[in-house]
Amino acid sequence: MSYLDDKTPIPGTIMFDGQKSRMGYGLNKMCYSFNDESARNEFTADENAYCTKYKLSDEQKKAVKDRDIIALLELGGSIYYLAKFAGILKLNMQGIGALQTGLTLEEFKQKLVDAGK
Repeated sequence: MSYLDDKTPIPGTIMFDGQKSRMGYGLNKMCYSFNDESARNEFTADENAYCTKYKLSDEQKKAVKDRDIIALLELGGSIYYLAKFAGILKLNMQGIGALQTGLTLEEFKQKLVDAGK
C-alpha cells in the first residue's frame, strides 16, 4: 500500500486532492497570477471583477472578500497558490498557520519553537 492509498483523515487538515484541485482551478490560477505586479494592482482596483475574470464561484468570491483563508482551502485552494493571495493581505506562512490552528501569531510562533526543542 502506498501513502496515496491511505485516506485516513488527519484531524484539522484539509486534504488537497484531485477533487479539490478541480474545484479550485480558477482560484489557484487567479492566485498564481499575483506573481505579476500588474495582476496584483488589477485585483486591488476591483476585486470582484478580478474574481469574475477567473470564474470563481460565489462561495469563493465571498471567502476572498472575507479574507477567509481557511474557507479558500476548503473551496479548493492550494496553500502554495493561496500564499500569493496571503501576501497581498500582508500575511506570511506563519500567519496562515496561526489561522489554520486557531492560535494567535505569537502562540503559533511559540508552538514552532517548542516543536523544535
